[in-house]
Amino acid sequence: MMNITVLFPTATEASLFRHDSVRTVISGVGLSATAYATLKTIRDHRPDWLILAGVAGVYPHAPLQIGDVVLVESEVEGDLGFFTPSGFTHLAHLPIDMEFERRHTLECPYLDGMETFRRGRSLSLNAAMSPYVDTSTVDIENMEGAAFFHVCREEQQRFLELRAISNVVRPGDDDWDLPGSVQAMTTQLNVLVERLLHG
Repeated sequence: MMNITVLFPTATEASLFRHDSVRTVISGVGLSATAYATLKTIRDHRPDWLILAGVAGVYPHAPLQIGDVVLVESEVEGDLGFFTPSGFTHLAHLPIDMEFERRHTLECPYLDGMETFRRGRSLSLNAAMSPYVDTSTVDIENMEGAAFFHVCREEQQRFLELRAISNVVRPGDDDWDLPGSVQAMTTQLNVLVERLLHG
């Protein structure tokens, strides 16, 4: 039997998912908690597939709307940097660190055969809706994905990230649909799990 584990940042995001063949773990919110939970899960359970599943915000310019579900094709740790009098500088944009420039966008190399799922590019932040980060090349925002991608890639772990859009990333915008997005995410997570289990 295929060994699949799903990480959920919160119990709310995990609340509707039940599958007898799949282990679930509540990882906690944020990059640090996710890095720890991801590594611990890999070391303790050696899954064939590790999935991070949850909700996300969509940036206003992206071609997605609340209720859509995407497989995440890339992650960036968007607030990794520092402030100067002229504003925020991402660490990847420092001319002295060309190696970091090449590796700051983390790609998922395991999307072959997943063409029926929509794709999205994501930015991960500990401070959601940060007004100073560069969102021009991404579609969605979450608080865990970059840590998950980084640990899985370093550990040569096969992984996927599934996100449902719950809100628009716009301070003061209270048009959230958490129940609907959790339902949509769970529906597509079941489809994804069956695809992995049975090909």
